[in-house]
Amino acid sequence: MKKWESQFKLGDVLTAEQLDFFREHGIILFRNFLSPEQVHLYISEVSRIEQMWLDEKREKVNGIPLKFGKDDEGKMTIQRLCFTSLYSDPLHQLIQHPKLQSLLPFLGAFEGRIGEEEKDGLVVNNYINTPNSTFTQMGWHTDAPRDLFMGQRIMPMLNVGIHLDTCAFENGGLRVIPGTQRQNMLKLLFGKKYFIDNSDDRREVGFDIQAGDLSVHDGRLWHRVKQSPLFGEASRRRVMYVPLVTGKYAPKDENSKTPFYHRFTAKVHH
Repeated sequence: MKKWESQFKLGDVLTAEQLDFFREHGIILFRNFLSPEQVHLYISEVSRIEQMWLDEKREKVNGIPLKFGKDDEGKMTIQRLCFTSLYSDPLHQLIQHPKLQSLLPFLGAFEGRIGEEEKDGLVVNNYINTPNSTFTQMGWHTDAPRDLFMGQRIMPMLNVGIHLDTCAFENGGLRVIPGTQRQNMLKLLFGKKYFIDNSDDRREVGFDIQAGDLSVHDGRLWHRVKQSPLFGEASRRRVMYVPLVTGKYAPKDENSKTPFYHRFTAKVHH
């Protein structure tokens, strides 16, 4: 397993070098997208929404189940939040950011948009390694079967991760197998055991992530989240995912049904 060394700065427009790099590898890392002050603001907004939903005993947002666990003090916590920008002005403004719009050319010839009200909206993953955490790691997967479950053909999708915690390569975190976004359908569906396989792969790369960094990976790329060797607060890793989507506009609301694939993944213990 190797450490990823390539890094870029995100400007107002993607450069030809950045586009070529992403086309080849399916992953790109931009440093310092957020300032420390912005990181602090968004962490406090996520905490506010989390507390509000815990107080309301809310279990789903727009048909998508929330994922619960416990922190190192045994208190209930939400480890996967969705559609968060619909409940926060600062988060809503963030995903309107022109620099996020500038990422759309990574979708190639497809017309793309930021799916604030589509799929799972702005997701916040809150990984922490404690005995009662339900979210310490996530097995190998691609995001392609989602389209198949919905009866659609596989469309390009970008996962834009905005990182709120510093996570050194040695502490686990995002792992990808570069170039696998170009694999054939058989490898895409059967190359690994979805969500169950957590084993190291000699082709995979990991990252030295700093709070405020932004990563983009192609949804067809094999990726996972490796468990931290640390415990408690030191293992915490919060990432906001902005969905850049293609295809027919499909907003969700409070009456939306829970998609089939969420019922499946709920049974897989991460």
